[in-house]
Amino acid sequence: MRTSARAGLAGVSALLAAGLLAAAPIAHAAVTEPLKLDSGLLGGSAASSPGVRAFKGIPFAAPPVGALRWKYPQPVAKWDGVRDASKFGSVCIQPPGPTSGPQARLNIAVLPDSPPLSEDCLYLNVWTGAAAATERRPVMVWFFGGAFTEGAGSVPLYDGDALARKGAVVVTMNYRLGPYGFFAHPALTADSPHKASGNYGLMDMLASLQWVQKNIAAFGGDPSNVTVFGQSAGAMAIASLVASPEAKGLFNRAISQSGAWMGLGFSPAMRTRAQAEEAGVKAATEAGVSTAEQLRAMSAADVTAKFRSAGMIVDGWVLPEDPSAVFAAGRQNAVDVLVGSNRDESFFTAQVKPEQFEQQARMRYGDLADEYLKVYPHATEAEAGVSTAENFRDGAFWHMRLYADFQAKKGKKAYLFYFTQNPPAPAGQPELPATHASEVPYVFDNLGQLPLFPDRSIAELAGRKLVVDRSRAMLLPITSVRTLAARAPTGWDHFQIKKTDAELQEMRRLEGTAGDTDRPLVRESQPPAHESLSMANGGDEGLLARVTLRALDAALVLPATSVAVAVRLWPPLASAAVV
Repeated sequence: MRTSARAGLAGVSALLAAGLLAAAPIAHAAVTEPLKLDSGLLGGSAASSPGVRAFKGIPFAAPPVGALRWKYPQPVAKWDGVRDASKFGSVCIQPPGPTSGPQARLNIAVLPDSPPLSEDCLYLNVWTGAAAATERRPVMVWFFGGAFTEGAGSVPLYDGDALARKGAVVVTMNYRLGPYGFFAHPALTADSPHKASGNYGLMDMLASLQWVQKNIAAFGGDPSNVTVFGQSAGAMAIASLVASPEAKGLFNRAISQSGAWMGLGFSPAMRTRAQAEEAGVKAATEAGVSTAEQLRAMSAADVTAKFRSAGMIVDGWVLPEDPSAVFAAGRQNAVDVLVGSNRDESFFTAQVKPEQFEQQARMRYGDLADEYLKVYPHATEAEAGVSTAENFRDGAFWHMRLYADFQAKKGKKAYLFYFTQNPPAPAGQPELPATHASEVPYVFDNLGQLPLFPDRSIAELAGRKLVVDRSRAMLLPITSVRTLAARAPTGWDHFQIKKTDAELQEMRRLEGTAGDTDRPLVRESQPPAHESLSMANGGDEGLLARVTLRALDAALVLPATSVAVAVRLWPPLASAAVV
């Protein structure tokens, strides 16, 4: 790779490239318990590894039950004595996951050993390696994915120990899901002081971030250095909060993995509150209720059975207008971003017949359909299946690139990643695709935990070290021989850490010494305009990523004509799409 392709990398890219600068060693002392929070004393934490303590089941809002159902999170009631932090709080009510059909799978948030389901579920968890409250370590707050219908901060996959060992204070949290978190109705809107209903899950995220501002210093965290990170629905929520005036000042940096305000790809507009309220009125009428009091008096069983999630909407308060318009006008919050998607986002997409593929294209693209259909072959069922997956992948990458470009134009740091690592399968079986959520175990360095979409990959294989060409040993520091699982969380963690000019220069020097088997995981979005990250398979029998940085021609990932279709269908961004 030519030297100029590496020029201009900021600190995080260089750090990831060499994989060298692990966080400073963590002393095995711990913050003194009990900790003093704004709502009372907290103690009883557990050691998750030497030097790291886990505080679990911390309430960040009053239980949203009874009269508080479908309301903005209310303050936690102060408690007496020392609250125990040894167990996770309840998981928000959600389904067990599809039990039949081609997408049958477990919901890893509601396994037999998971916390119980309850409407009383607004709890968060903190992992910290700080020895004193005065350390002011960078803070990372995780918003999980799951289509806004499932997930929890207690899922072992999201255990924050590895990131805490690298120097961050890690927070995971629960937010209301399904109809409890995303249901709109005119009676609820009228009852709201903000005259808004629907985005209760987003309100929970805001409340958790406000809790961080008030309390994270007690855990050795720095409330002025907060990064939110999330995947899929969590990533979509984060991007939408970047466009929300209510989130201003609550975080400095944002990481969105496979998702932004439009979803995974592009869409013409976010659903409005009026549209969501119409659906809410229909469901409520069928259930025989109409007032806010009647809605809140319904049993949880009836809410679950009779109502559906509206997803994120333009509610008039948390999201006062479509985030698309906010980003296009440059009025979003000024935060640094690290965003990206995976090569095989939609490997689970059902097969489509050629006539279905064309019909769907014409319904979606109208008079632009012929242009679109030239880009994606669909003469046979096999071609239509491949094109369906590629269209999904291309749309996701386009959206993430657009998100990065908007923040770069805002004058903020913007980094773009493209994940192509195949989760290793048992001997004799084909490797698994780099599908949606396949990067999450690497981000948390939790390869031994059940992934979001359970598969047959082997954690032990994924954790093996990369075999390096020792003939290039003079160019490859021994510390650069690292597993992807060890390097990815280092990058996510260090994305937020402020470095001095001298440190940045040293990281750039180290980046220049890395050989072809150890390239950056993350690339600056701009400049240059057409470079990105590719995590390509290679190294130890293809089991571990060999990371390469390559110039990215638009046609290699997203056909230019496809971009034109997207831009012409969505006028507000026509001038902003520069892929």
